[in-house]
Amino acid sequence: MKLKNVFSIIVMLLIVFIAGCEKINDTGGTPTVTSTDPANNSTQVAINRMVEVEFNEPMDISTITGLTFMLNQGSASVPGVVTYTGTSATFTPTDVLSPGKIYTGIITTGAKNEAGIAMLSNHTFTFTTGAVSDNTLPFVNSSSPLNNATAVGRDQAVSINFSEAMNPSTLTSSFTLKQGTTAVPGTVTSTGSTATFTPTNVLSASTVYTATITTGAKDLAGNALAANIEWSFTTSAALANLTAVDLGTAANFAILAKTKISTTGTTHITGNIGISPAAATFITGFALILPAGGAFSTSSLVTGNIYAPAYASPTPANMTTAISNMETAYTNAAGRTLPDFTELYAGNIGGKTLVPGLYKWSSTVLVPSSITISGSETDVWIFQISKDLTVSNAVNVTLNGGALAKNIFWQVAGIATLGTTSHFEGNILCKTGITFKTGASMNGRALAQTAVVLDANAVSKPQ
Repeated sequence: MKLKNVFSIIVMLLIVFIAGCEKINDTGGTPTVTSTDPANNSTQVAINRMVEVEFNEPMDISTITGLTFMLNQGSASVPGVVTYTGTSATFTPTDVLSPGKIYTGIITTGAKNEAGIAMLSNHTFTFTTGAVSDNTLPFVNSSSPLNNATAVGRDQAVSINFSEAMNPSTLTSSFTLKQGTTAVPGTVTSTGSTATFTPTNVLSASTVYTATITTGAKDLAGNALAANIEWSFTTSAALANLTAVDLGTAANFAILAKTKISTTGTTHITGNIGISPAAATFITGFALILPAGGAFSTSSLVTGNIYAPAYASPTPANMTTAISNMETAYTNAAGRTLPDFTELYAGNIGGKTLVPGLYKWSSTVLVPSSITISGSETDVWIFQISKDLTVSNAVNVTLNGGALAKNIFWQVAGIATLGTTSHFEGNILCKTGITFKTGASMNGRALAQTAVVLDANAVSKPQ
């Protein structure tokens, strides 16, 4: 009986382990079709209509072709051309459809998302044509921001709603945003009757922008707008008098932690490092040298001093103050209100240029490609991050226009991770731990309320 019970427990553990492995190996969601135009079972569909399919996520454009998106009338294939933009695929018949006929649209499992995951099954839908063509011109119902709107958020996308579903491939070049005569870089996406222009970077403060939709925009029947549509709006002013976070005596350190500072490989720190309340024994990999009765130790890996709470006076009191100042600085940065930018780019700031201001995210912030922090030597940046900060391998944070690392503050409630051979700028105030992957470098301070883990890194305290 006992052996049987043990065997049952082992089987149950194996089942849990296998299920966990399957969950770990899951590389993403499954793509699905969320809507079609014409909708399934539609009747009296115009004979000169295109057919559009909307997916739940961006797809691999190379898999959206005439082999994976087909239109049939009975058993006969309808000749046409397939195009793809954003999350929308469009089938344009070579000729007008036959009146009073049932047509079937098919999206096969050959359609895959950008992660290479295929649809679980074919998606089919049918519609019945009417007897006439659609010759009604589309028109604009509304825009956001409204015409002549003021104090518009500088991270806001610009959108427009049409009277009917539009051909997404005609919107890419016909929907533009300008500041004076200068075109604003950005991307155009569309879903049904709504088109959205998302600027590549945040807009300038207190600036007039003009959005335009030209007659190049057409509906699914090929009907164009009767005339260009243009409207303007003014962005909000920059947050006034954003001041730097006062680090107190924590500013004296390149690395400061409460529980552990460890390194492997050839690390080099320019500036002081310190730990408290954990003892000096929790600073590992530095081969500390402490003179008898010394107030600080040294290391060949550190150009500066190393402090711990059990060293000679006044170090114990100084370390208590430095840790307290670090915690106060974190609270100050996290408590700043009235952010200039909220949930900017949904937390993915890769490839962006970040202007001075207060930023706030309720999600993890990802830096998958290099970014630029641009401003003057007196400008301040505060990034409030309620989860993790993750910088990918070989990604660089670059300063431009005189911006200084000492005026950049990354307040991170979760874990901060700097990828292999990445380069980072600014002060990280982390509620938990900071991890430097192999070869990562930093011009700034790593101030953690738990541990700082290094691996052959270069960290320099900013001047």
